[in-house]
Amino acid sequence: MSSVFFFKKKNIYLNKLFPNNKISNNFVINGVKPLGSAKKNDISFFDKKKYAQNVKNTKAGACITTSALSVYLSKDTQKIIVKNVLYELAHVLKKIYPFADIDYPDLTLKNISKNKYKLVKFGNNVLVGKNVTLGKNTIIGSNTIIEHDVQIGDDCIIGSNVIIKNSIIGKRVVLQDNCKIGQKGFGFIPLDKKNIKFPHIGRVLISDDVEIGSGCTIDRGSIDDTAIGSNTYLDNQVHMAHNVKIGSNCMIAGQVGFAGSSTIGNNVSIGGQAGISGHLKIGNNVKIAGGSGVIKDIKDNQIVMGYPAIPFKDFIKNWRK
Repeated sequence: MSSVFFFKKKNIYLNKLFPNNKISNNFVINGVKPLGSAKKNDISFFDKKKYAQNVKNTKAGACITTSALSVYLSKDTQKIIVKNVLYELAHVLKKIYPFADIDYPDLTLKNISKNKYKLVKFGNNVLVGKNVTLGKNTIIGSNTIIEHDVQIGDDCIIGSNVIIKNSIIGKRVVLQDNCKIGQKGFGFIPLDKKNIKFPHIGRVLISDDVEIGSGCTIDRGSIDDTAIGSNTYLDNQVHMAHNVKIGSNCMIAGQVGFAGSSTIGNNVSIGGQAGISGHLKIGNNVKIAGGSGVIKDIKDNQIVMGYPAIPFKDFIKNWRK
C-alpha cells in the first residue's frame, strides 16, 4: 500500500533527545519505527524480552531499552538506556511528532468539489480534507467526513455519518454507517497526578474487498499500523485497538473487541462478543466461539471456547461434569 504519512515531523538530532546519554553516532532521526521495520536513521524501542527475536535482525540506528535488555542488541544499534522505556518513548514521540497525541480537528475540510471528483457520487453534507484521493465509481454517503491525505480506492461504498482519518483503503471496500476509522488509540502512561498521553503516529490499512459493519471503531496504530487483510468481514460494533492486525478471509461477528497489538491469522472466525487480549498471536484457521475470552496465544487450526478460552473438546467435557 501507499507510503503516505499523516503527521508533521520535526527534524531532531539524536543527541538533542538524550543529552544525558553518550551518543557515538549522531544523526537526524528519520522516524520512530518498530524493531522489524526500522532503518539506520530510525529510532526504535525494546521493552519486553518476548520481542528478543525481533532485536536480532533490527537495522535501527538507535534503540530505547533498559540495561537488562540491552544485552540482546547488536553492536550496530546504539543503546539508549533508560528506566522506563514506554515513558521515554512517549516523550520522544511528542518532540518529533508534536500533533500526534491528540486528534486535532482537520481545518482543511471543505464541502466536496464535484468537478474534482467527477467519477465519485456523494450524498449531502460530505466534507473532504486536503490531498484526499477517491477512486472512481466510489459512493460516499451523507454527513461523512474524510480527513486530509486519506486514500480510498475504486468501487468503494462509504456509508453515512462515517469519519475516516489517517487511513489507506483499498478497492471494493464497504464501510457501513457510523463507522469511525483512524482515530487515536487508548494509550497513555499512568502517573499519580497527570497521565502522559502516548502519541499515535501509525495508520489504518484496509485491503481490497473488506466489509465493515455499522458502528465499528478502528484505532490507528501507535508506532506500527493497524491492518485488515483482504476479503475479511467485520459485523456491527466491532472494536479494533491500536496495532491490531487481522489477516485475510476472516469473519468477525458483532461486538468482538480486540485489545492492542494482537495479530490474527488468515481464515479466522470469531463469534459475537468475544474478547481478544493484547499482544497475542492467533494462528490461521482458528475458530473462537461467541462470548469467549482469549488470554493467551492460539496455534493454527484450533477451536476454542469459554473464559478463559480453552480447546472446544475440553470445554464440552467440563460442561458435562
